Amino acid sequence: MILLKRTLQFFIICAFLGLITLVSLYYYVKSDIPSVQVLKDVQLQTPMQVFSKDGLLINQFGEKRRIPVTIEEIPQPLINAILATEDNRFYDHIGIDPIGILRSALVLISTGEKKQGASTITMQLARNFFLTREKAYIRKVKEIFIALHIENLLTKDEILALYLNKIELGNRAFGIGAAAQVYYGKQLNELTLAQMAMIAGLPKAPSALNPIKNPVRAKARRNVVLRRMLDEGYISQADYNQSSQEPITAKFHGAEIDLYAPYISEMVRAEMVARYGYEKAYNTGFKVYTSVESDVQAAAQKALVDNLHAYDMRHGYRGPEQQLWDFETQPALSSSEILAKLKPVKEIAPLLTAAVLSVADQTATVLLKSGEQATLDWDNLKWARKYITRYRQGFPPKTATDILNPGEQIWLRKNDDGSYLLSQLPEASSALVSLDPNDGRIKAIVGGYSFEQSQYNRAVQAKRQVGSNIKPFIYSAALNNGYTLASILNDAPINQWDKSLGVAWRPKNSPAVYNGPIRIRRALAQSKNVISVRLLRGVGLQRTADHLLKFGFQNNDINRSESLALGSASITPLELARGMSTFANGGHLITPYFINEIQDSAGNVLFKTEPLLACDPVTPPLTTTQFESTSELNTSQAANHCAPRIISKQNAFLIADAMNSAIWGGGSWAHKTGWSGTGWRAQVLDRRDLSGKTGTTNDSVDTWFSGFNRNVMTSVWVGFDNPGNPLGRSTYNNNMDNTQISGAESGAKTAQPAWIDFMRVALKDKPEAPIEPPEGLVSVRIDLATGLLSQKNDYTSRFEYFEKGTSPTKYVMQHVENVFEEETKTEEELF
Repeated sequence: MILLKRTLQFFIICAFLGLITLVSLYYYVKSDIPSVQVLKDVQLQTPMQVFSKDGLLINQFGEKRRIPVTIEEIPQPLINAILATEDNRFYDHIGIDPIGILRSALVLISTGEKKQGASTITMQLARNFFLTREKAYIRKVKEIFIALHIENLLTKDEILALYLNKIELGNRAFGIGAAAQVYYGKQLNELTLAQMAMIAGLPKAPSALNPIKNPVRAKARRNVVLRRMLDEGYISQADYNQSSQEPITAKFHGAEIDLYAPYISEMVRAEMVARYGYEKAYNTGFKVYTSVESDVQAAAQKALVDNLHAYDMRHGYRGPEQQLWDFETQPALSSSEILAKLKPVKEIAPLLTAAVLSVADQTATVLLKSGEQATLDWDNLKWARKYITRYRQGFPPKTATDILNPGEQIWLRKNDDGSYLLSQLPEASSALVSLDPNDGRIKAIVGGYSFEQSQYNRAVQAKRQVGSNIKPFIYSAALNNGYTLASILNDAPINQWDKSLGVAWRPKNSPAVYNGPIRIRRALAQSKNVISVRLLRGVGLQRTADHLLKFGFQNNDINRSESLALGSASITPLELARGMSTFANGGHLITPYFINEIQDSAGNVLFKTEPLLACDPVTPPLTTTQFESTSELNTSQAANHCAPRIISKQNAFLIADAMNSAIWGGGSWAHKTGWSGTGWRAQVLDRRDLSGKTGTTNDSVDTWFSGFNRNVMTSVWVGFDNPGNPLGRSTYNNNMDNTQISGAESGAKTAQPAWIDFMRVALKDKPEAPIEPPEGLVSVRIDLATGLLSQKNDYTSRFEYFEKGTSPTKYVMQHVENVFEEETKTEEELF
């Protein structure tokens, strides 16, 4: 009896001491136990995703790949695989497994080794969210208390969903949604049973059991999971037999990018880090919807890449990338040996690398890095005249052996018909920017040939001399200071002695053709350099510079010398497109933007761009009582959310209309008047609503084309990243008569083709959107030779627009003979 009493006292004391210990431990770890709010609002480290305006994924940024899923989106077989492997009594216990804990304690007592063991899914969740992986007794105690706390606050399904979205599964994949995409390129509901079992086996050791790095160990672990599912009755013997025999199919899959637009995605990344900081931007699941349209953006990239290759091909073939083996002294290698040599070569889209296997008379056989063997026919080789300099190329090749030799590593591009074209990595660079001139939305932007090759975004970072693209702004200043489109200036050489330098400044037309007295409209359309200089002198250098600053250009970029009239100012393509948009939208300086909307991980809108519109505010602002409906009030508020007006509607229209002549030239009488504008190639688009301007700097270092209608403004630049490198001439010898055929690179030849290819897509199925003449203009018939009023109705006259009060008041007395006679010009000379 006494023994029983003492035994009972002992157990009571032990229980009391145990209770005190538990209470003490609870208060010791209490500060580490998460609050209810923390558990309810727990944030998964989800990458930031960047989308196009129409919802296609452009890129995602984050150290961890995660695709959160709800419990309803998880297939039951995958849940069964996880439970069978990690915690089969999950739905029965209270967050801890006493049997497992006792087993782990006995192992510790018997072996003296610390082994984790006995962790339930809830305990793993507690450790993954709130604790470290340190193997210490106190961490295990904390784990238990936090697990009990979690079970008290969340349902079993909520706990399981958090766990399955949190666990690390290798290859930077966190959560089963990301694992399905990374290893199989699938969504969860597309996985096979074997693939689900593979993922379920990864939490134990994500690196060691990785099916990409360790397929043998991964397969063994997968089959262990399948066996446990069989033992627990989740699958049948037939299911086990079939799935356990399936091969390992896992391979790395990047993010499912729908639209490749790396330059704008980098712009978004930098902006989001600036707004929210690195950690928050990368890990809180932001969804950023950009301003670009997927089809228009894709067209911009293709137009730029194709145009750079066209330039490159005009200047000849620079030879193979390297010699893989000496075909004269070394026997041909096996396919596996060749592929081993090609494996380290990094391909830059759209270029593919290949080795030349053999060369026939007018064909060549190649082996691509992918293992595909292909034949290059003569049509895909014959362009490859030898590159000598940027000003000179060799004779056209007669056979494939003039171009290629076995053993060479070369670059190819795939044609639309599936054939391969000999190619090379372009040395020149380019940029393209397209805006909606009505609100500044960036419709498309490309900063270079390849983001992998160079992350330098030339569209927003490269300040380059704009050449004749400056002239619309110079002419705008002239119209503001008493000139009209019918004003006559002398298109004749300028010779001005510079005392400080001891030389004469002789700005020249390009080409050096002069027409004598000429109207301003024609001078702008034909990009007459000397007329631009005369206008700057007439307006005044400082007054002209002040006018240019209205268009958003930086003061330091607008040099105060007469070379400003020829385009010596250095401006980025985006800045130029912004300034040009003023002529398209009726005189307003819009603010370009590339982010439409920012959402948090739950889809709540955090930010939405409200751009300033190209409109004139309602004056005076109207009040609510003056409207019959809310919609009318909203319309009024939008109308007062306007971009600043920097030039008059009339000025903007007159410049845009003169730039239309740069494309369409002398109008319906062009065949008689004998002149066309420098942008005449754009006539291929067969749209009368287009205005444009070429631009070429000295020695063809920078080439431009900018053009627009009322709804789309696009600028293209082509040049070398090193501003001292000229684009040269595409010159080669004609084998037939040994004559030279040549053409200098220019805005019209080098930049405009990309603009045309892009605008063909951007304007497809869009009705013409001409810029309508505003109030305050008059249209009168003038004599083309003098700019005075005319009573004739033939090719010697045309209707011209004038601001009210500026039109001529006198009629021409006699016609000036031979006014339209001039030197014959080739297509290449017009720039």
